[in-house]
Amino acid sequence: MDPTLFFIQLLNGLQLGLLLFLVASGLTLVFGILDFVNLAHASLYMLGAFICASLTLWTGHFLLGVLLALPVTAVIGLLVERLVARPLYDRDHLDQVLATFGLILVIDTLAQMIWGPAGIAVPLPGWLQGQVRLGALTLPSFRLLIIGAGLAAAAGLFWLVNRTRLGMLIRAGASNRTMVAALGIDIQMLFSLVFALGAVLAGLAGMLIAPITEASIGMGNSVIITAFVVIIVGGIGSMKGAFIAALMIGLIDTLGRSFLDDLFKLVMSAEAAETSAPAISAMLIYIIKAAVLAFRPAGLFPPRMR
Repeated sequence: MDPTLFFIQLLNGLQLGLLLFLVASGLTLVFGILDFVNLAHASLYMLGAFICASLTLWTGHFLLGVLLALPVTAVIGLLVERLVARPLYDRDHLDQVLATFGLILVIDTLAQMIWGPAGIAVPLPGWLQGQVRLGALTLPSFRLLIIGAGLAAAAGLFWLVNRTRLGMLIRAGASNRTMVAALGIDIQMLFSLVFALGAVLAGLAGMLIAPITEASIGMGNSVIITAFVVIIVGGIGSMKGAFIAALMIGLIDTLGRSFLDDLFKLVMSAEAAETSAPAISAMLIYIIKAAVLAFRPAGLFPPRMR
């Protein structure tokens, strides 16, 4: 195995894991605190990418486009919470799934009407199109920016949840929302802020990946499935669980697709290894999810007092 290739794939897995964490952290906040199943979280990921692409083309600078797109995504999250989610908080999960699935179709159609069926390529400034040398390795600057932004967002989220009054209310709401409301806290405002925060995190992930994959209709539909795997493995409502599970799944998925065939060649023919490895690598994260559900149904790091 080439050590340089392994290290590059390790960084790619870290990048994927951090992007998954941004999506899954917002999802686990909404699901864990509001007890609301939001399939349309994927659409917020897509809208973040499209809004950032439009603002980048308008301002001529990617980072400025991101800074302007974040509050716009938060406002969209507030509107979704007020118009769609709030009337469904007291309904069962099936109603929430049906409503948010319908919202995916509506948002996809609106996005196609606004931006067209073709994707939008997001231009990067010159200093992000280059490469950085780390010893014998040459790494793309923008991928390092994604990793840095993901780590910074994760650190900021952990600080918010564990060191601020809002975070205390979020953790209390996850444990016992009735008691929080009885203490005089505006629980509806808290729910709105949590929903907006989840929208911002999902939108940020879409903004960061858009320059690589471009903004396209339905781009979040596959991501939301993996994000649900992350929160189930980590523990619904647990930021620590979402972070560790996202990194684990990102690394396993990336390294499995890159090196699983080499491992299989040690015990089977090259033809059989190249045939079976792609299929098994695609199933690895779901095998992990099934194992966690079998032995730890609450997840690897369930929140306290849940």
